[in-house]
Amino acid sequence: MTLKFEETTKARLDKFVDESVDEVSRSQITKFIKDGEISVNDQIIKKAGYKLSQGDVVEFTIPEEKPIEAIPQNIPLDVIYEDEDVLVVNKPQGMVVHPAAGHPDGTLVNAILYHSKINDDDMIRPGIVHRIDKDTSGLLMIAKNNLAKQSLMEQLKNKTNLREYVAIVHGNFKEKKGVINAPLGRSKSDRKKQAIVDDGRHAVTHFEVIEQFEGYSLVKLRLETGRTHQIRVHMQYIGHPVAGDPLYGPKNTLLGNGQFLHAKTLGFEHPRTHEWMEFSVEPPKIFNDTVNKLRG
Repeated sequence: MTLKFEETTKARLDKFVDESVDEVSRSQITKFIKDGEISVNDQIIKKAGYKLSQGDVVEFTIPEEKPIEAIPQNIPLDVIYEDEDVLVVNKPQGMVVHPAAGHPDGTLVNAILYHSKINDDDMIRPGIVHRIDKDTSGLLMIAKNNLAKQSLMEQLKNKTNLREYVAIVHGNFKEKKGVINAPLGRSKSDRKKQAIVDDGRHAVTHFEVIEQFEGYSLVKLRLETGRTHQIRVHMQYIGHPVAGDPLYGPKNTLLGNGQFLHAKTLGFEHPRTHEWMEFSVEPPKIFNDTVNKLRG
């Protein structure tokens, strides 16, 4: 791969490559540089902080990744409901949903495959029809067969399911409820982030203030659409980022570690019986303890 640095202001080599290439992580780029696999103007550079000048040509080859395949692992799983078609689980904060680069195992999918039989040809995301972020806790519906997967994905597409969250966010609100309608897409300045962009995908979040404290608020959020990082970006957009959000929130928070966002309520039509099913699970202890602390 060949990249040309066009900026007039100098920039670090690792930062430039990271912002220019989607296929590899920042840590992988650092390793490439350390191993002498990246050159600038035909000279091997082994310093991540090397400063690029306008016109510099950066060259490197991205190694082919070994295909990832999810394997069953005996990991504790909080099952809320299960039958022959669907599985509803409460994902803990800090767990990735499915294997990917940097997270080959130890994921929710690895735990599900050990616990249940999933009939799905997708070897990396078997049964997965929607996701929640690593640092978000709460409910997920899993399809155990093709009938269920098709039905649940159709419900997500048609917006006939129910997904409600609770969050502790920064600041207080003048309006007690509202709708955020702002399109989302990849950030042009940081590929790890999503942003409000004019040509982005349609995204709608409904919010309602439950309780307000000094400097923080407890809110209920309902997803009308389900874009990557939707709630987190939308709350930042209106000036109330999720407390503890490492990407979209302020670096300093008085609430300690953790992202205070929880997928509390999940509702859908059963794929086989067509019965409406609705589940709700309380946030983790640290979330409720923090709310009580804010109440004083």
